[in-house]
Amino acid sequence: MTDTDLDAGERMSLDELRADQLRNLKTTVTSVYENVPFYRKAFDDLDVTPDDITSLDDIAKLPFTNKQDLRDNYPFGLFAVPREQVARIHASSGTTGLPTVVGYTTGDLDRWGSLIARSIIAAGGKRGQMMHNAYGYGLFTGGLGVHGAERHGFTVVPISGGQTPRQVQLIQDFKPDLITATPTYLLTILDEFHKQGIDPTTTSLKTAICGAEPWTDEMRKEIEQSFNINAVDIYGLSEVMGPGVACEAAETKDGPTIWEDHFYPEIVDPFTGEVLPDGQEGELVFTSLTKEALPIIRYRTHDLATLLPGTARPNFRRISRITGRSDDLMIIRGVNVYPANVESVLFEFTPLSPHFQLVLTRPGRMDEMTVEVEAREGVGAVELDGLDKLVAARVKERLGVSCGVDIKMPGDLPRSVGKLKRIIDRREGVR
Repeated sequence: MTDTDLDAGERMSLDELRADQLRNLKTTVTSVYENVPFYRKAFDDLDVTPDDITSLDDIAKLPFTNKQDLRDNYPFGLFAVPREQVARIHASSGTTGLPTVVGYTTGDLDRWGSLIARSIIAAGGKRGQMMHNAYGYGLFTGGLGVHGAERHGFTVVPISGGQTPRQVQLIQDFKPDLITATPTYLLTILDEFHKQGIDPTTTSLKTAICGAEPWTDEMRKEIEQSFNINAVDIYGLSEVMGPGVACEAAETKDGPTIWEDHFYPEIVDPFTGEVLPDGQEGELVFTSLTKEALPIIRYRTHDLATLLPGTARPNFRRISRITGRSDDLMIIRGVNVYPANVESVLFEFTPLSPHFQLVLTRPGRMDEMTVEVEAREGVGAVELDGLDKLVAARVKERLGVSCGVDIKMPGDLPRSVGKLKRIIDRREGVR
């Protein structure tokens, strides 16, 4: 990596970066205060105004934002620009059945694309290379988010997820340099190479950029050795932008570098909200600094991590590997799933009781979820015949994730002080 590979934001001195962050923070705070009624009320409740932000430390005076706030203001209540200025809308499913909705102006999309390009270059890619994009397209931010690299010097193959045999064919035929996918799906593609009798180390691929779900160093090692490529971690979430909030550098592979000229990170105590010093583990919080359509103030990600000093980009801090979550979110093949999501589906089927648990396993390359749910007392075999398939189809339709369904007899599931433990994690090496 040379200075010529860095864009203007990456070349800023630390003093320039801090001044830029403060300037953009003031602009963002003013924008939400003047244009978003939710934030005006939240600021007023804390007796804070934009004039109170005179240093970066003053960010601690501002209110937190969480996922429920987006749901409570569904669909466009947190937008800071008129709907007519919103060029694209993405959404993700939520615990109540309502999605969290995010919007982007044309300026937002251009900045997003430039950050994707910055991330790819940090990961070892070069402009002009071809990228096989196996992230899912649609309302999920992964596929179309990464696709923005096409406007910044990369050739993008929008294959999306699925059609695994065709993934192998196009990699063989098109000879891309880069591949983007969830790490578990990349391992599924690896299995397909073996199934077709093709040596995966002979492909044109040089770099894998993986994200959207937690993955271990052991999984990285298997991907790298099996494909003879470098594999790096990209981080993002739709409420903050999408993929490209942070990305690992190929030369260090020591945790995603946060693009701090666009996103200001904090670590807080997940219970008290107290800001913690760098190097101490807590909940990761982000404030956007340059977003126009949906600026976000102190968004609580629920990801548990540590802020570390910069290495490959010395002025930008890094995120440690995500160690867990402060809530009960499950990520199944890149799809966010909460127990309440499943519960809302089960309540649509009157033969089923509210007693259920979610069993997570990893029998092969990818995580699998089985919904174990009790039938109601007095329900007969005729009513239950084929119901497991109907429930699985409804979960797939509503939540976007495939699962198995095992209908138990009343009383079969364990109780704990009258309350069923919802998540049973039987994946080896995952806690």
